[in-house]
Amino acid sequence: QVQLIESGGGLVQAGGSLRLSCAASGRTFSRDAMGWFRQAPGKEREFVAAIRWSGGSTIHADPVKGRFTISIDNAKNTVYLQMNSLKPEDTAVYYCAVDAWVGARNIATIPTRYKYWGQGTQVTVSS
Repeated sequence: QVQLIESGGGLVQAGGSLRLSCAASGRTFSRDAMGWFRQAPGKEREFVAAIRWSGGSTIHADPVKGRFTISIDNAKNTVYLQMNSLKPEDTAVYYCAVDAWVGARNIATIPTRYKYWGQGTQVTVSS
């Protein structure tokens, strides 16, 4: 049974930083990619960033480029999202998810392509 457990969310002032973690278990992830999404109240779930489990190649959505960085620690089966220069519009529930069997294709950026999801962690940025 795949489990994804997010942590690290909280309340931070604008301009501050947070690091989210996603501890993954229950599957061999070597052919997968891991993604971070976010969902603000009344809005659709939005792609944030993703990384290949094995090779480490990454993609970041335009709104977070230069501020957020996704990374992976294969030994700990944990994916991170370092968030710097946070803005109030970054306020959302952040989810990690598995793009299963990504292989050689492009990493997906739409939620429906992700098979497994965590419960989410709340990030609130005050102005």
